[in-house]
Amino acid sequence: MTKLSLLSAAALLLAGPAFAADPATGEDLFKKCKACHSIVAPDGTEIQKGGRTGPNLYGIMGRAVASDPDYTYGPSILAVGAAGKTWDASALSAYLADPAGWLKTETGDSAARSKMSFKLGSGGEDLAAYLASVVQ
Repeated sequence: MTKLSLLSAAALLLAGPAFAADPATGEDLFKKCKACHSIVAPDGTEIQKGGRTGPNLYGIMGRAVASDPDYTYGPSILAVGAAGKTWDASALSAYLADPAGWLKTETGDSAARSKMSFKLGSGGEDLAAYLASVVQ
């Protein structure tokens, strides 16, 4: 293939539509989250059994940051919630990729910290799509 053909093919790929988030891939990724998080509906239905170290992730998409009444959040994420930030696919993906970095950006505080030490290298939007899909 010529250099021009390769450049043309690359341009077409970059110009194409973005890949849609995949809830099935997100469900598979949730296995990495289960050590700390569960997904439990308000009626007590366990959608995903998991740990209780982190907040319940049922209904997180569209919910205010740091708003699970049954979880004790750290001061940095509480500040983000108090500022009115809500979880959407973009915010959750950025948080999952680097929780402390996201909090530093959101709060403007270089000392901001997160209780969550796990970083999800990729697939945050798939995980967000899965979490949105399980709300009954």
